Amino acid sequence: MDVGVIGTGQMGKNHVRVYSELKEVNNLYVYDLNQDASIQVAKEHDAESVQSLEELSKKVDAVSLCVPTPFHFKTVMEVLKYEINTLIEKPICQTSEEGRALLQNLPADLTIGVGHIERFNPIVSEIKNIISHPLYVEFKRHNPASARMTGSSVVEDLMIHDIDIVMHCLFSDRIDITARGSDDVAAALGSCEGATVYLSASRKASKKIRMIHIEQEDMTIQGDFMTQEIYVYRKPGQYSIENQRYIQENIVEKVQVAKQEPLRTELSTFLACVRNNKPFPITPEQALMNLCMCEDIRKAMNI
Repeated sequence: MDVGVIGTGQMGKNHVRVYSELKEVNNLYVYDLNQDASIQVAKEHDAESVQSLEELSKKVDAVSLCVPTPFHFKTVMEVLKYEINTLIEKPICQTSEEGRALLQNLPADLTIGVGHIERFNPIVSEIKNIISHPLYVEFKRHNPASARMTGSSVVEDLMIHDIDIVMHCLFSDRIDITARGSDDVAAALGSCEGATVYLSASRKASKKIRMIHIEQEDMTIQGDFMTQEIYVYRKPGQYSIENQRYIQENIVEKVQVAKQEPLRTELSTFLACVRNNKPFPITPEQALMNLCMCEDIRKAMNI
């Protein structure tokens, strides 16, 4: 399959790198308004730089769209004119209004997906298989300050990953939410299907954190998205008091996780969906729901 990448920012470079390593990809093309950047990235990964979307459209079966968020709607609409299967980096658009307009123009015969990469982190499916009736779910997604420009607040930039997991993996409903924060630090507290849900995200941290913590009656589950490790803490089998100190003996299990790069899984899945003419797991409709929830959270924060 011949594949293209539109945009050579940080995510665009990652898409080019992974595509260049996939055996499903025959020829790889790169396009960016900045021709020098396009040529450099293409050179690094044995790809070919092209000078226009029209030229790209004549060479590829599918593309990843990795331009900054404010340009998603305009660029996707232009790409659709050429009837190309497209994976859009999250969020689907800058605003839900743009997202709704985009959905009205999506052709039924193309595979159009949205790249919520953490959906493909192997700990997500493992945790989904472990839990039964969560009472409390907490996510922490904190980053040190970065020069990477996204055109989005911390909610659409970081928290949206966990919103997607809550709404489309752990539960199947919207979250009733209250929130506080700013463009760079945000916290949201709400409920979903009887469980208390707490989400926090920051672009001001001194330590990078990607954590999920779930409590239910019979166990506590903790997962790390970066190390792809999961620990399950069962209820203590013994309580005692020793030297006036409370002692409990927990049963701790480390879950065996088949570690893999989520982006590689995401892009391989996208190409398989294109090849078999099937919907991508993260549909534009789901991505729009995620964006609407982001807007609800920002509205609650008055930003």
